[in-house]
Amino acid sequence: MPKDIFSDTENKMQKAVEAFERDLNSMRTGRAHPGLLEKVPVDYYGAITPLQHLASISVPETRSLLVQPFDRQAVGAVEKAIMRADLGVSVRVDGTLLHVNVPMLTEERRKDLVRQLKKRLEEEKVAVRNIRRESLDLLKTEQKEHSITEDEERRGQNDIQKLTDRYIKELEGIAESRERDLLTP
Repeated sequence: MPKDIFSDTENKMQKAVEAFERDLNSMRTGRAHPGLLEKVPVDYYGAITPLQHLASISVPETRSLLVQPFDRQAVGAVEKAIMRADLGVSVRVDGTLLHVNVPMLTEERRKDLVRQLKKRLEEEKVAVRNIRRESLDLLKTEQKEHSITEDEERRGQNDIQKLTDRYIKELEGIAESRERDLLTP
């Protein structure tokens, strides 16, 4: 049973790290990245739809994105959605294509983004710790029900703590890398 709890815990923690990485992709740095626009909500015929479902997004240059809606009628809605997202970008419509210019970040905006990054990192660390707590509770329950011995419970607790430390360190490494990207002009 402890192996099931351990593998389930590891799975959940890995998913938390992956979610953190996906969230950081939508955070703006000084360079253009398709992740910046993928989740922008577009009002498409009355349904709110993520931009990635309505258009292809490519990076022709380091400071610009090219958005090509699959439906020609969606160009106006996509343009409005990008402007409404308040990402600090400018949009130019060229027929059925949208050219999105990603300007350089100001020092103040960089520091603000680093603060947001640290806040998001702390939230994700709390999520990993909550996963740990739930797993430790499961171990205690199994020990009380005599499904496992006290020694197995203690070993399980140590293994789960090592796993927690490993994933928190991984989250911090990801955040550190992104912070360097943000602070580099």
